[in-house]
Amino acid sequence: MSDVARPAIAFVSRHEGSGWIDALAKAMPSERIFDESNIDANEAASVELAIVADPAPERLARFANLRWVHSVWAGVERLIPLVAARNIPLVRLVDPTLSNAMAEAVLAWTLYLHRDMPAYARQQRQCLWMPHAYKPASSLTVGILGLGELGRAAAARLVAAGYRVTGWSQSAKQIAGVQSFTGEAGLREVLTNANIVVLLLPLTQSTHGLMNAERLAWMRGGADIINFARGAVLDSGALLAALDDKRLGHAVLDVFDQEPLPAMSPLWNHQAITVLPHISAPTDRASASNIVAGNIRAFRQSGTIPLSVNAGRGY
Repeated sequence: MSDVARPAIAFVSRHEGSGWIDALAKAMPSERIFDESNIDANEAASVELAIVADPAPERLARFANLRWVHSVWAGVERLIPLVAARNIPLVRLVDPTLSNAMAEAVLAWTLYLHRDMPAYARQQRQCLWMPHAYKPASSLTVGILGLGELGRAAAARLVAAGYRVTGWSQSAKQIAGVQSFTGEAGLREVLTNANIVVLLLPLTQSTHGLMNAERLAWMRGGADIINFARGAVLDSGALLAALDDKRLGHAVLDVFDQEPLPAMSPLWNHQAITVLPHISAPTDRASASNIVAGNIRAFRQSGTIPLSVNAGRGY
């Protein structure tokens, strides 16, 4: 197929366009890549591939001849109903750069909790000089819920740092240095024994509200929680109650039901919560664009579409 004859590729995003289009165009100069808002009706009919960054699903509806969709975000739950209804393959971004960034963030905020940073911040505001006893990493268990690409990378980083690491996932996993569990009994085992629980699950029907009041109550007294998954995985009302009752120690939250987090949310000013603006693992445009370009080259050459999301499972 000649470059001139190639159909347009639409880039469809929630709120970021030009920087991505420049990076994608640099990675695959022979392709015609357009911002979705600049494609007219005639051109839209020729679009067979969309590259997306967490758009509203209805933004894809105008492309009647889509053959597949490639996300440059790891999370794709907003698009599952649309691609399932139209039987369009949806490809998630699998990027070692993204996995490394997440592993780095998990280690950083685990250390933040392990080394009592929230307590020292409170003491500073009180002008209180009071050292806390040191706890070695080997004395703490970190439980990771979700052992996909990001979870496995985070687990490996924590193991290398000396922590005891357990993990829970929908299907059995074998990871060096990690004691892995599945099922409801396995989830309870991980939550009951972890000093710090890290959420790295995709948002699906089975994980929506997974960490509710009952399961938060399974966590050991004074344990901490980090949510780097999706806001809806964790019941924020139940979390606030557990923190107010001092059943849990501290929560680091990077994802929320509504983003940006509204100014009136009680999460902002709670002394036992650290709020982050969804920065744990930002996608690297250059790296992601090169991965997308490689997948599209393979598609052009052989019709191969990378492994796609199972719409029934949601990941």
